[in-house]
Amino acid sequence: MVKKYKKDDACSYALGGALVVELLKNKPAAARCVYVSPKASGGAAIELARKNGVEIIESEKAFNILSPKENCFVIGVFDKFEQKISGERHHVVLVNPSDCGNLGTIMREVAAFDCADLVIIRPAADPFDPKTVRASMGAVFNIGFKCYNSFDEYIKEFADREVVPFMLNGSPLSKTEFSRNKKYSLTFGNEATGLPESFEKYGAVRIEQSDKLDSLNLSVAAAVALYKLYSS
Repeated sequence: MVKKYKKDDACSYALGGALVVELLKNKPAAARCVYVSPKASGGAAIELARKNGVEIIESEKAFNILSPKENCFVIGVFDKFEQKISGERHHVVLVNPSDCGNLGTIMREVAAFDCADLVIIRPAADPFDPKTVRASMGAVFNIGFKCYNSFDEYIKEFADREVVPFMLNGSPLSKTEFSRNKKYSLTFGNEATGLPESFEKYGAVRIEQSDKLDSLNLSVAAAVALYKLYSS
């Protein structure tokens, strides 16, 4: 039965044909079913559902509950899947991110540059919230990511890498050199408060900018840092 999403639910929703395509291309085993509006006229999502043996249900009610005001004609229902990251890749570490839009956008950036996995330190926005899934443009289904209860828990597992915290009092990113022989954890704080002072012990880095504003949006800062790492 379709119901409004809650964080503790075992499943979530991909709202829209493009997101359902990414779900069925990358995580077909997680797909429970695909709801199709009577207004839909086929498309790649429906073809992939048939190809993967995923149940297709025509229902206007599902759209009234989940996406009443959106131009949405296909909804994918999927089980939340196991989260994994690799010790062989760089990491983007988000400490207590609070906004689903920012989290989803950073997932999209991680997929775009494809040089790092994503680490999320709780408390944090829900990576499986439909708002996050939508902002990710489906990247949630094709990147490596994992949630931890604390930064200490994370770094205990990956103690061999170099932490690069982004803070306003750090050294310039433009003068930071990334070695191909090291694995880095590009670390960012909460949208409102940034990282605690305790992260300064790792050697903070800042993105140079004019004095016309205090700081960049979290997702913009992550994109700049990822590009620097990707192009090094």
